[in-house]
Amino acid sequence: MRTLQVLVLILAATAAPLAAQDAGPPKPAAGHITGTVTDVNNDILSGATVVLEGGDLISPQKATSDDNGFFEFKDLDPGTYTVTISAQGFATWTSQPVTVEAGQYVILKGAQLKIAQVMTTVAVALSPVEVATEEVKVEEQQRIFGVFPNFYVAYDQNAAALTTKLKFQLAVRTSIDPITIMGVAVYAGINQAADTPNYQQGWKGYGGRFGAAAADGVTDIMIGGAILPSLLHQDPRYFFQGTGSNKSRLLHALSNPFVCRGDNGHLQPNYSSMGGDLGSAALSNLYYPQSNRGPGLVFANFAISTAERMVSSVAQEFILHKVTKGGK
Repeated sequence: MRTLQVLVLILAATAAPLAAQDAGPPKPAAGHITGTVTDVNNDILSGATVVLEGGDLISPQKATSDDNGFFEFKDLDPGTYTVTISAQGFATWTSQPVTVEAGQYVILKGAQLKIAQVMTTVAVALSPVEVATEEVKVEEQQRIFGVFPNFYVAYDQNAAALTTKLKFQLAVRTSIDPITIMGVAVYAGINQAADTPNYQQGWKGYGGRFGAAAADGVTDIMIGGAILPSLLHQDPRYFFQGTGSNKSRLLHALSNPFVCRGDNGHLQPNYSSMGGDLGSAALSNLYYPQSNRGPGLVFANFAISTAERMVSSVAQEFILHKVTKGGK
């Protein structure tokens, strides 16, 4: 019996070192990461979601900041971790890599969340009147070589229809433009040199020719560009085609004095343009000298105005759009 007890003690003493050898080195002490979540004004943020990643973690650990903004991650193996904090209404904050040594208690600093920047997209639907108003503002910037008014050209085939107010605005704007007035003065000088209409020579004759040229232009613009287009619901502008064959573009330009776009978007006879030229020629009987009046001269002036409009439209289609500055 005594021999058996001695044998058991010997075996136990031998097994103890072997068990200690099999257990391996002791596990290092666990680390901790803790911190407080605030905003940029150092006000405490509770309920923020805190996510820990990295180290030997198989999956991210999550925590929620308490009423004091406090959070903590325990029992961490030594390693490098990243902390990400998010809260409603705030931009997400991510820490720099945090290295945790064995048994180290790391206090995370700088966990301040900024208010999130919100981008709001607002779709604004403009009414046709608002669209037309903006388009006219653009057209009133159009000038040939940056100097001569070219307001009555629409480079957008889908341009909105003009209201009566906009038609009169465009007509008045064209009539009183300083370059238009200078053009009338030059044209009156040319007529003075050609002695037509049959006013006398000298400054008085030039004044008569200037007044006649100005009246011709204003009546033509107002009747053909505002009054009749408003009454007949027609668009007084030239709609630049710009695409297609040269033949189709030429026909489009040559037909402009006779075919226009209605306010309903459909093509129709250009009563406004023809009526404006004819009405202006007829009104000239009121102020031209007696020798320059009569039905024959009215229709002759109407034909000349129509021919000038055709030439102008062809120039608009093939040349002037290249040298028109602004707007477009």
